[in-house]
Amino acid sequence: MDIEIGVNMEFIRSEDKSFAEGLRRAAGLGFRVVEPMVHNGRELLSEAGYFHSFSMDNDPLEMKELLDQFSLRASGLSAHTPLMRPEIGVPYLEKAIRFAAAIGAPVVNTDEGIRPTWLDDEECFSVMRYTLKKVLQIAERYGVYLGIEPHQSISRTTAGLLRIVGLVDSPWLRVNYDTGNAFLGGEDPYRGLETVLPLLVHVHAKDISIRQAEDEKGKVTGTPVGCGCGDGVIDWARVIEILRRANWKGVLSVECGTSTQAADSLSHLQSLIAEGVAA
Repeated sequence: MDIEIGVNMEFIRSEDKSFAEGLRRAAGLGFRVVEPMVHNGRELLSEAGYFHSFSMDNDPLEMKELLDQFSLRASGLSAHTPLMRPEIGVPYLEKAIRFAAAIGAPVVNTDEGIRPTWLDDEECFSVMRYTLKKVLQIAERYGVYLGIEPHQSISRTTAGLLRIVGLVDSPWLRVNYDTGNAFLGGEDPYRGLETVLPLLVHVHAKDISIRQAEDEKGKVTGTPVGCGCGDGVIDWARVIEILRRANWKGVLSVECGTSTQAADSLSHLQSLIAEGVAA
């Protein structure tokens, strides 16, 4: 299939399980593609096996061995860091890119982060341009895309997202489109998806429950996870049709909060893809 269904490892977070257990569960549910989250340093929860994030202080081939053990591959790495804080963002993203290359993940996904109060409108773009220029040297060298996700005050709009992605002229700077974040930010997710198609490298398949939509649409810039795909406000048949018309090839990485939602999302999206193939 040109369009594959993967799962972001956030689905296991609510169960306080380890990265390895998350992989085992994902494989058991029928997924063949996952999106791991990585972090710097050491912290109690993941070290104790209560959290799914994987430290980049570990050997990346350790992650690769775990992925291989469960016959999984990584669609990308979730590596969110503030682009407007180059002292943080540059070393973090450079490390994530090298890590992604070692495990065969084609993209590192991030967003601009929370805007520092001490930067004015133009300064924030100048700082992000510096961060991106520096990081993209590593991305080009290692052949790994950097995917910017709609998730904060600037990228919440399609225009803002594209302005960030246009700060540096590089084929390695792309878009990781998040349907749920776009919707909650007040955008039309279908129009936004169509607009970013020429730059689209990865998709966060995030649905938003009707109640959350009623409570938060237009009031927030994103949300950690959504509900099961097919149980919320996003029309997934329409999303898949937009991607199909563009002959897009890639992964819809489901972002939901539980194993049950992950299983339901996989079933729903696979059925829609199968219907399109049959038609």
